[in-house]
Amino acid sequence: MSTILTCFALHAKELFYNIAAVFLFSFYMAEPHKMHLYLTAVNEVKETNPVEDNSLHNQVDQSRMNSRKRYYHWLLISLYAVFVLVSNSASTLLGRLYYEKGGKSKWMGSLVQHVGFPILLPCYCIIARKNTTKNSIHSKQPSFLLVAFIYISYGLCEAIICYFFSLGLWYLPVSTYALICSSQLAFNAFFSFFLNSMKFTPYTINSLFLLTISSTLLVFQTETEHSSEVSKKNHVIGLICTVAASAGEALVLSLVQLTFEKVLKRETSKVMLDMIIYESLVATCVTLVGLFASGEWNLLQEEMEGFEMGKTSYLLNLTFTAVNWKLFGLGCVGLIFEVSSLFSNSISVLSLPFVPILAVFIFHEKMNGIIAISIVLAIWGFISYIYQHYLDGSNSNTENRDTDHVT
Repeated sequence: MSTILTCFALHAKELFYNIAAVFLFSFYMAEPHKMHLYLTAVNEVKETNPVEDNSLHNQVDQSRMNSRKRYYHWLLISLYAVFVLVSNSASTLLGRLYYEKGGKSKWMGSLVQHVGFPILLPCYCIIARKNTTKNSIHSKQPSFLLVAFIYISYGLCEAIICYFFSLGLWYLPVSTYALICSSQLAFNAFFSFFLNSMKFTPYTINSLFLLTISSTLLVFQTETEHSSEVSKKNHVIGLICTVAASAGEALVLSLVQLTFEKVLKRETSKVMLDMIIYESLVATCVTLVGLFASGEWNLLQEEMEGFEMGKTSYLLNLTFTAVNWKLFGLGCVGLIFEVSSLFSNSISVLSLPFVPILAVFIFHEKMNGIIAISIVLAIWGFISYIYQHYLDGSNSNTENRDTDHVT
């Protein structure tokens, strides 16, 4: 009996499977589009995973690329800041040494601020060769006449501004000169507000205030050396020339940033070097014309022979001054290119209080509490501005991450 029941159960199970197979076969034969939809859905599921994997890899690669760009960006900022801080201090000290040891030419003091641009030519040739293919990609480029007009205009302005700075350094004491040069920061903030849409935050205002005050304190180091009416007249001329030069330099820096953003519209190293080299070339030519037209060229031989440290030191002084001024210009334009003209100006003002410290060791001048307070305020203001820039970068990165998540 049990054997019969077992055989019956096996036959019933086999019969059930056959009926189910016939039913499913007839169902999909009657509606073949359902079978097609099923197979399509399976294929889509299979194809979705590689797309998701590729998307994930692309996001990781993009994140790594952004991180590298960020590190490279800060590395350039640090390098340009070092150029500005070191070169500005060295150029000021060498210029002071030039006038103290017998130098008298104002046009020569202006010429050395631009004539050192050939040291950038090897780097420019390498970068220009690499960017040849990249520049051809841009379909819309400014006309040659417009770019030439920009370089010639900035070169003329820089030649006049540097001559005014030379007059100020010749007629004014170093502390007064540094005080008036610090006003360039306020002028630059004013022009950046209108030309570059600069937004002022509490940290930015605090930085500008502290950097200005740190340089203003240096006026208390000024010793009265102008007793006669002629020296007082020269003192007034020096004040006017330095104020005009500070305002003009601030305006040029803001216009350079505007040119990068609105006219050139290309974020490459070649564009930055073009601005420096061609502008310096024009300024050098204009200054040479002034040097010959004023007759100071005829006095350079006598000036070199009468230099207290000797002819070799005279030539070395002018050479190193020219190199340092050009490195300073490279740092300033680089900071404008990477950040803003106001940030570039803040770094240059930061270097002013360090000049008296170096003068203590080089010229054996006295160090007092005013200089120490000025240095502390300058560093405080610099950190305040850097912190604001860090906040801006963090907000930008957060917005980019949110956009990536939404995408």
